[in-house]
Amino acid sequence: MRREAMPEHVAVIMDGNRRWARTRGLPAVAGYEAGLRALKGMVQLCCRWGIRVLTVFAFSSDNWLRPKVRFLTVRIRLSVNFVSNLMVFSRDNIRFSCIGDPSKLPDPVKELITYAEERTKHNSGLQLIVAVSYSGKYDIVQACQSIALKVKDGVIEPEDINEFLIEQELQTNCAEIPNPDLLIRTSGELRVSNFLLWQLAYTELYFTRSHWPDFGETEFLMALRSFQQRQRRYGEGDS
Repeated sequence: MRREAMPEHVAVIMDGNRRWARTRGLPAVAGYEAGLRALKGMVQLCCRWGIRVLTVFAFSSDNWLRPKVRFLTVRIRLSVNFVSNLMVFSRDNIRFSCIGDPSKLPDPVKELITYAEERTKHNSGLQLIVAVSYSGKYDIVQACQSIALKVKDGVIEPEDINEFLIEQELQTNCAEIPNPDLLIRTSGELRVSNFLLWQLAYTELYFTRSHWPDFGETEFLMALRSFQQRQRRYGEGDS
């Protein structure tokens, strides 16, 4: 494994928690708890291999439209338990950030997120970005709204709008490296599901049939090796 060829920013769609539980005859909450353990392991792996930014899709804002909202409550609770473990973040020099639409989150959750971000903002190791109530479409819309307000206020002119300006307004601009080099999706689904739609333009994609709770070091290293074997073209065609 060539450390100089490691992706700097890895994004993960953590899919398959409920399916993992169902195949074992366990309740859905057991799958989410196992997924939380897998996330903790992933954070440690990224620290070990020198990954600078890890962005994980905790749950989509589209999930609020589903009838079984109680599962979202469980997922939020587990996410809170993870964020609450600030001692681990401090020990490992991890900086925590959260992206997404906070409007539907309970106030205590929003307060905890703000506290965690403030408490770890000076940490210089891995930056962990958790997408909660997030939508790639929402991210682009809120960026456009922010730019429109700047045009309205005379801060910028319409002709000043370009890709760079839009990227500055995306929520992932909280990271030094806002666009992922590698996206990993577990559980066999071959789609990006409204996640980081702008940011994934030139990202390398890795799909695995393993459910998220089963995704560990062996599979992570397979994803890294796959990434290192690819020739990134950033939109350019074959020569």
